[in-house]
Order: sequence, then C-alpha cells, then structure tokens
Amino acid sequence: MGSPHPIRVFLLDDHEVVRRGVAALLEAAGDITVVGEAGTAASALARIKATRPDVAILDVRLPDGSGVEVCREVRSELPEVGCLMLTSFADDEALFQAVLAGASGYVLKQIHGSDLVGAVRTVAAGGSLLDPASTARVLERLRHAADETPDRLEGLSQQERQIVALIGEGLTNREIGKRLYLAEKTVKNYVSHVLATLGLQRRTQVAVLATELRQEEASRQGTAGAAGASGPVGDRRHGGEPRRA
Repeated sequence: MGSPHPIRVFLLDDHEVVRRGVAALLEAAGDITVVGEAGTAASALARIKATRPDVAILDVRLPDGSGVEVCREVRSELPEVGCLMLTSFADDEALFQAVLAGASGYVLKQIHGSDLVGAVRTVAAGGSLLDPASTARVLERLRHAADETPDRLEGLSQQERQIVALIGEGLTNREIGKRLYLAEKTVKNYVSHVLATLGLQRRTQVAVLATELRQEEASRQGTAGAAGASGPVGDRRHGGEPRRA
C-alpha cells in the first residue's frame, strides 16, 4: 500500500536502460515515486532544482563529468536533498570524494533490488549508508591529509598560539592579559614577536589568520563528523521501519 507522502527520487545515469530498470524497481516498492531523471551532469542540476526530490541517485561516472560534482552542487544549493551515489566499481578515491561532497551513501550497481529500496528509504530518513570499513578508510585518509597540512603558525610557542586565537576573537592586549594572567606589556611583547615570526605587519592580519585557521579546523571536524555518522537508521520522515542496505 503506498504512503500518502511517497519518497520522491531523481535518477542520474547515462544509460537509459539502467534508469528504466531502477525506476521500475523503485516504483514497485509502493512508497517511492521517481519524479525526474537525467543522462548527463549538465542537465541534472537544473532538473533536480525543478523537481525537488527527497533523494537523488547519482551515477559516479558520467560522459560529461562526475556524479560527485553534481552531488556537491546539490548539497550546496539544496541541502535537504539526500544524495546516494551509484557506481559499477568499488573505488576508494570516489568514495572519499563522495563523502567530502556530502553524499549520504555509496552503493554498487550490483546491489540487490530490495537493498536499493532500503537504501533510498534510509537516505530519505536522513541516515547514512557508509559501512564501518568504508568510514574507517575515509577517516584515516582525513587524518593523513591533516598531518600533511602545513603549520601556518610554525615558529610560535603554545602561549603565542593562544594569543593569536584570542586576537582572532577580538580581544585587546589588556583583555588577553587578564585571560592568560599576563601583564599587558608582556602580551604586547608576545604580539610583536608573533608579527615578526609570521611576517605580518598589522594586528588585523593576525586576526584574519586566526579566523581562517578556526574555519579550517571547523571544516575538518565537520567532514570527519559526517564520515563518522555511519550506519543506516529508520525512515523517520516517511514512517518506515529501520532497514539494512
């Protein structure tokens, strides 16, 4: 029996026979309706904007681009749309890029029909389909990338790094002194050394740098958190039971 509010799905695959097969499979589930489809990356984004699906099933490899790029655009402009990547090959690089793009799941085209239906329901409910092994590989890749990130505060002591962060928060030398239990003159000397070490001329440049570093750290933590939120959950939006894909 169909749901009064069926899950709306958009299909992106360059093979028409694949789109037809997937559409027939999903429509047969009763609580899913296919609201649009596309065969190229170029046409997909406009159609997704027009149809506003709950879930976009995106082929990773396309003749004119990548489903990962489409996913990134969709998640940026329509964050309420869940993206499920569909591919013929297990590819760690594609998986990594898909996670960074904001995909909720990554499944092979060899997936059983019932599992694909369950995957769509899970993504529609706001869940993730990244299995623990895949999540572990992505997190390891993120940690490795973080280890290779240049230290933009190289040459500064821990105390000076704290002062940079507090300058970024807009504190004056006197306020920083109170926070760190230092004399105002001592803070001033620290700031002078920070400027000289980093090759900067003005305090405002330090504040800008501190803001950039804070945003970079927030971005890394947000990506790692998204990768760590693995495992399917119940279909909260459409009232379904928890399923495994």
